[in-house]
Amino acid sequence: MAEHRLKPLTPLGHDRPETVSIGPVTLTEVVDQALASLAARQGREEEVAQKAKAAGIPLPAAARAEPGTPYGAFWLSEQSWMVEAPYASHEDIRAILLPLFGDAASITEQTDAWVRFDVSGSDLSAMFERLCNVDLRAAPDNLATRTVIEHMGCYLVRRARDRLSVFGARSSAAALWHALETAAHSAY
Repeated sequence: MAEHRLKPLTPLGHDRPETVSIGPVTLTEVVDQALASLAARQGREEEVAQKAKAAGIPLPAAARAEPGTPYGAFWLSEQSWMVEAPYASHEDIRAILLPLFGDAASITEQTDAWVRFDVSGSDLSAMFERLCNVDLRAAPDNLATRTVIEHMGCYLVRRARDRLSVFGARSSAAALWHALETAAHSAY
């Protein structure tokens, strides 16, 4: 029997996460977070809210994100959120969340479906006005919104004035990274 020598690769296909600085901005490929979508089942919204509170899982309001330890979350749609947690302790995040919510919520593993790129630096609006229709100059911290970058559906989560996360389809990781790099070079 042949021995397998599999090794994990980042969404960009490397051994280690990619990081690049362009002018005042740093782009970072994030691979240490687990993701799961959480949707309250019809008629069970209050039960889900209570169970989430008991487990320390924030359920942010529309267009919002909430950090937390170990769980953070951002709003996806009505009664639906993306839950984030450290990958090291939540590799199988769905299996961890299922007993907490039982059949009151639909929970789907999302870690390998998405890529996350963090963008940090001053005046991020100069870069993102070239990429999407989100007005970062007016956007509050902890904004979570869906947008389009280079024809790719993405989620944008503003974590602080000088830091945000872009979530896109893992299958488009290289194209999204290229769009971010190009916009940074253009802006700075």
